[in-house]
Amino acid sequence: MRTMKTNELKKGTQVQLRNGWKATIEDNGRGNTRMCTVYGFETEMGSVYSHDIMSALVPSEFGPACLEAVVIEHTPAQLKVKAFAASFGM
Repeated sequence: MRTMKTNELKKGTQVQLRNGWKATIEDNGRGNTRMCTVYGFETEMGSVYSHDIMSALVPSEFGPACLEAVVIEHTPAQLKVKAFAASFGM
């Protein structure tokens, strides 16, 4: 299975979050947070920790019409933020 870093995700990419909700990336940023439209109890836009993004649907090698699920690899900095947030019970 293919993997990619969260910093490689582009605007418009569909992702799945750690809690099972779906989201759409709304920026081309990098770092520990990404702006997303989250489809959960309500549909809303806001910042999402990068370490909460678990997988993404990206175009496959067969063309843009075929989507492939890829596993997200987190950077050491993102894992550090995850551990810090966990110390607060988040």
